[in-house]
Amino acid sequence: MSETETAVSGWLAGRLPDDLFTGAPEVSIDREEITIVGAIAVPETEEGTDAAAVAQAEAGRIARFREATRDQRIEVAREIEHRFDRKVAWGVRCGDSSQLFTHLAVPVMTRLRQPQRQVLDTLVAAGVARSRSDALAWCVKLVGQHTDSWLNELRDAMRRVDEVRDTGPAVD
Repeated sequence: MSETETAVSGWLAGRLPDDLFTGAPEVSIDREEITIVGAIAVPETEEGTDAAAVAQAEAGRIARFREATRDQRIEVAREIEHRFDRKVAWGVRCGDSSQLFTHLAVPVMTRLRQPQRQVLDTLVAAGVARSRSDALAWCVKLVGQHTDSWLNELRDAMRRVDEVRDTGPAVD
């Protein structure tokens, strides 16, 4: 966990209402945004209820949480944005369902050669994506899913480099 993630998680532990989530929320941070995802209680359903009905009950619980906690979340988000200089996105997990609320879609400049553009154009032409931007986001998501363990190992190595850098001699 980065120094900023530790600071935000610590601050949230003291600031969030005790009954907002069923445990400590997961916090992820990049240059623009802090995403806070917490678990909420699963609605009770009768034993043997089919999966579709359970999913609908979870979706209803998530919708209720979103509306009931909106003012609290806005207040906390404003404080975080002021304190940590990043926008805040909220998300929730309920059983097997999850949803992110109002998160950023940040434009990213990239230069692609024709073969890479043709891949994106094929995805658009096939109806997989509405635009090159959507196609690129789809590709990034797919790569992330298929290389998750490698990306986690790389992130851990980068954190270790940061730790070593932080313990090195101070340069004035």
